[in-house]
Order: sequence, then C-alpha cells, then structure tokens
Amino acid sequence: MDIDDLLRLQDGVISRRQALGAGLVQHDIRRLLRRNQWARVHAGVYINHTGPLTWSQRAWAAVLYAAPAVLCLESAMGDEVSPIHVAVARDRAALAEPAGVRIYHLAHLEERALWNVGPPRMRYDDAALDVACRATSELDAIAVLANACQSRRTTAHRLLKTLDSRGRVRRRRWLRAVLVDIADGTCSVLEHGYLVRVERPHGLPRAIRQKRSASSVGVCYRDTEYSERLVVELDGRVFHDSATRRDADFERDLDAAVDGRSTVRLSYRQVFDRPCHTAGKIALVLQRHGIIAPGRPCGAGCAFGRYDRAA
Repeated sequence: MDIDDLLRLQDGVISRRQALGAGLVQHDIRRLLRRNQWARVHAGVYINHTGPLTWSQRAWAAVLYAAPAVLCLESAMGDEVSPIHVAVARDRAALAEPAGVRIYHLAHLEERALWNVGPPRMRYDDAALDVACRATSELDAIAVLANACQSRRTTAHRLLKTLDSRGRVRRRRWLRAVLVDIADGTCSVLEHGYLVRVERPHGLPRAIRQKRSASSVGVCYRDTEYSERLVVELDGRVFHDSATRRDADFERDLDAAVDGRSTVRLSYRQVFDRPCHTAGKIALVLQRHGIIAPGRPCGAGCAFGRYDRAA
C-alpha cells in the first residue's frame, strides 16, 4: 500500500515503520518534517499537517505508537475521552506512555480485538465489561451496562455470553445479576434502582417493563406498568432534560389518564435516598387502583408503611 493510501485510511496519521515499508527512506521523513508537511505526534508517529489533531487522529497515533495495539476501555466504546486508552498483549515489554495515552497489558488480546477496523479496537462487548469492572461504584457500573444496551450496539444477552466466557472477573455474580435484570427490561440506572431497591425487596407486584404503547406523540415504551392501571415512570433527568422531551412526557401521562391509567413519576432521590418510603407509597397507590399489593418491610428499621407525607 502506498503512502497516500495509508494516510487516507489512517486519517492522515502514519508510523515510521509504515513509511519505510511503503518506500520512503529516513531522509525523506526528515525532509517532510523540515518542510512542515508532516509533524511528529509521538516517537515514530507522524501526521500530515501541523494543525490541531482530531480525537480520531490522536486515537490513530496512540494505536500506531504502541502497535500492535488496539483501543480499549472507553476509547473502544466510541467515547472521545482523554487520555486515549490503548491495549497491548500481556507479554509485551513495558512501553513509555506519551502524553495523553494510557497503555494496558491484556490477556487474550488477539481474540478480543477487531484488528480490521480503523483504528483497531477491542470488541464492544469486551470493552463495556472492562469499563463496568473498573467502575468505582455500583451505580457507575450499572450505568455503563445499561447505556451500552440502550445504545443498541449490544444486548444484555451478548454481554452475559461474553461475561460467562471469561475466566476471572471482578464481582462476576453481581454483574451477572445486573445483566439479567437489564435483559428483563431495566434500561437505566434509575430503572434498575427501582427494581432492586423499591419493588423487589418490599414484595411489590412484579411490573411489566418497557411495554410498547401508542400515544398521541408516537410509539413509546412505559418504564413499568402494573395491571394496565398504574404506570410508574423513572424520570432520570439525563433522558428528560429538554423542553420538548418534558412536553412529550406530560402528553404521554395525559394519554395514559385518558386510557384509565394513572402515572406516577419517580426520580433519583425517591429511589436511592428513600426507597422504603417510596415503596410504601407505591403500595398504597396500587391498592387504591384495586391491585393486591400488601408489600413488606425489607428488613429491620425499614420505613415501609411509616412514611412521612412531607418527605
């Protein structure tokens, strides 16, 4: 492949090894640098202009610097993060990390990587699991997995298959339980929180999740629905932060009322800060809609049924 083809395929980035393999010699590279036709990005890696680099060009430069290497973690998932995360085989010697690049040594890299894409990167399922495993909190891990599935680039079943194929995985049982819940319809951190903090531990009826429904603003998916009488929407601000989206939410609530269903909207504080109070209130609402929902305290000190109306 000639120089022009390489530069076109690699977003204007090329390594010294590639340039020499395509027929240039050292003094050709020095001349291109001296004339500002190329600029040095990392040791042995160049770009064919002297302006600012795009994220894609920085990603190519990082991969070519550490070659054979692939993007990993958030960088492999398409997040234009800084620094660029790059993986090399576990048995490689340690490499100096240039500014803006982090290098990881990973086992089984060959079978976990997509070498034929540009830039080469970890398979999306593997990258998502790696990021979830490294998350500092359970909420962050749930967010990674839920967002990965919500992006439609993977599914909970595919992530489960990838998880089960691995040997040692940090908090494997917990991750598996989260993925099973996501496969059952919890599509966000807030929805999963409602399931495991409000509904399940307090013995509330099992809701139907992500039920397809037609409304005056188009097809929508109800977060949770009980017996076609009560809809509980989990209103995470990140997904409802525009005036247009809020208006559509309220219109769907009105449509549900026209159909004879009530809608309750819950947000983070009700689910994560006071789940027992929230469970008690949901149980009362269910009962008032004729749904059998005695519920129960989740443990000693649970505030189920003893909520403060001002809370």
